[in-house]
Amino acid sequence: MKLYALCDQDLLDKNDLCLEDFVAIAKKHDAEVIQYRNKSADISFIKQQLIELRRLFEGFLIINDTFELSPFCDGVHIGQEDLQKIDPDEKKAIKILREVLGKDKLIGLSTHNKDEIIKANELDINYVGLGAYRATSTKEVDNILADRLDEIASFSIHPVAAIGGVRLDDRFENVTYHVIGSGLL
Repeated sequence: MKLYALCDQDLLDKNDLCLEDFVAIAKKHDAEVIQYRNKSADISFIKQQLIELRRLFEGFLIINDTFELSPFCDGVHIGQEDLQKIDPDEKKAIKILREVLGKDKLIGLSTHNKDEIIKANELDINYVGLGAYRATSTKEVDNILADRLDEIASFSIHPVAAIGGVRLDDRFENVTYHVIGSGLL
């Protein structure tokens, strides 16, 4: 199992933790990737958090949605809705995003079912997030995949990161990364 740690600012605030605390926990569990997610702060605060995370963590650093800040990290993870805001045509949206980011930056895309995985197979991305595996306290989820997640992951040509309610002890055959946020704390 490879660990992809989701650092959600709201969760940090709720648990009275700083970035240094989170990174220490992520390192303790040998996280290879940290994704920073902040849905409420202004871009200058998010930028400062990315700079601090880069100082603290030598692995891959991903920003959630805010691709304008890609110079401060290794890539961006984008949701289906945010991709649609770039362009309604997924291929065109990823092409635009790739032009903005460049070839050296990672692009991850959230997926929720087999159809989205099949569409993602045709996109110039580096990995997919697939889920939610189970209910989670950090995000409202309508579609719980449960035991179907591993089967759906088998259709992806990209590495798959299991998202949503994933725990350290979960086991999958077709998943490269376990994305864990609140389960680390």
